[in-house]
Amino acid sequence: MDLSLQKRLASEILGVGKDRIWIDPNKIQEASKALSRSDILDLIDKGIIRVKQVKGQSRTWANYIKEQKKKGRRRGPGSRKGGKKARFSKKEHWIKRIRAIRKLLRELKEKKIIDKKLYRELYKRAKSNEFKSKRAILIYLKDLGILKSENEILNK
Repeated sequence: MDLSLQKRLASEILGVGKDRIWIDPNKIQEASKALSRSDILDLIDKGIIRVKQVKGQSRTWANYIKEQKKKGRRRGPGSRKGGKKARFSKKEHWIKRIRAIRKLLRELKEKKIIDKKLYRELYKRAKSNEFKSKRAILIYLKDLGILKSENEILNK
């Protein structure tokens, strides 16, 4: 039985959405005969038409997660939001940087831009955290007069 008219009228009268209107399944015949607003008001007074309570969202999982976080769980790198500082530990950041620097030094040695002695010196300086990046090494070599420009290495 189609009760869409009754639901629409009831929702307008009660000021709620159609989905929140409940019609007593035992009194559907009586509800289907109600075609005017006054008929619907009578059914509301009798309790045949009612408003369903708003569905809430359970706090159970939120409380569980809160308890876990109190214990120190759920705080790993996969749960963090933010930039590189949030994603990489200091060690991971160091590894990423030193590998790039050492690769550059190897390439410079293979291309005979620096000799073994200078390679070893730069390697040790890189290990002692003297160079922040590949660019820092290239600037240092330019200052020594070994390179004409930093770009000549990057383009090769």
